[in-house]
Amino acid sequence: MGPVEIAARLIRFDTINPPGRERPCLEWIAGLLEPAGFTLAWQELGPERANLVASLPATGAAARAPLVLSGHVDTVPLGAARWSVPTQEGLIEGGRLHGRGASDMKSGVAAIVAAAIEAASWRDRRVELRLVLSAGEETGCEGALALAAEPSLLGTAGALVVAEPTDNRPLLGHKGALWLRLEHHGVTAHGSSPELGDNAIFRACASVARLREIDFAGVEHPVMGRPSLNVGTMQAGMNVNSVPDRAALGVDIRTVTGQTNAGARALVAEVVGPEVEIETLTDMAPVYTEPDDSWMAETRALAAEVTGVSAGAETARFFTDASVLKSAFGNPPTLIMGPGPASLAHQTDEWCDTGAIEACTRAFAAIAGRYLA
Repeated sequence: MGPVEIAARLIRFDTINPPGRERPCLEWIAGLLEPAGFTLAWQELGPERANLVASLPATGAAARAPLVLSGHVDTVPLGAARWSVPTQEGLIEGGRLHGRGASDMKSGVAAIVAAAIEAASWRDRRVELRLVLSAGEETGCEGALALAAEPSLLGTAGALVVAEPTDNRPLLGHKGALWLRLEHHGVTAHGSSPELGDNAIFRACASVARLREIDFAGVEHPVMGRPSLNVGTMQAGMNVNSVPDRAALGVDIRTVTGQTNAGARALVAEVVGPEVEIETLTDMAPVYTEPDDSWMAETRALAAEVTGVSAGAETARFFTDASVLKSAFGNPPTLIMGPGPASLAHQTDEWCDTGAIEACTRAFAAIAGRYLA
């Protein structure tokens, strides 16, 4: 079965998260990998939810730590907008695969699986190939975090490839993500007597004004650029004729290598003041490998040669399971590359070019071939 058909079959599994239900999808993948010679290890996460680690052993004594190919099978909800194509039929039309997950990232997972099955047919493999297929990435890398908590299952890695949507551009990493909830407290009162209360919305607005002044002065990465900060949500008030006694802000900070999420959080706390309660919702470190790392340089050149898609020194703005896995594996060089169009991730009428899926599969097979030889 080719990678495009594999991707289409994966789209037919409803893995919208929440609730996820990734296990049936992963069981179908396992049905392809086990007959090819992979050893399967499952990590249960809940009803119909699991992570899958599939290992293809070296044919002799392993020369070095495994090559790990990774992807997640959960997808985001469909959204309110009406789709013009079927959302979960895996429709292939006009050279495109349509449906939720086509870009992010079932096409990337399909490329991993197809390349891995090809690798299983090679007589000589001096290194183990391992697939880490996770659940729950879209809601804060839950699956990857669970794997990181069980090192004996995850194992080690000499190099890591994460097949998130990059239009087949071989990227050096991605920004980190720090999501915070800022809780402001006031005193409620009748809306006709606001002087008797303490309006928490006003307190939150004061915090917004202070947050807008944060510029992370002096923090800039030569490839990733500068960090960013966005106030994405405000939740406050019970009714229009009451003074609200609580208001919460949702803050999204994208960090860069050379900066710590802990430092960014401390800066926010300093700016808004001690009366604001801060809860960390998501804490994902940035991921970066220098372009002159020997494996990275060789792999990016090989990927560009196979796919015809080259990239300068670039990173992604979104975060991936690599935020968790790179550290858990002992910080191996990490490539972010997949066939999905990055601009279509989480979008209505999501699609992926079928030729890009096939090209990515060839690239992953070439990368594995070079590493396992």
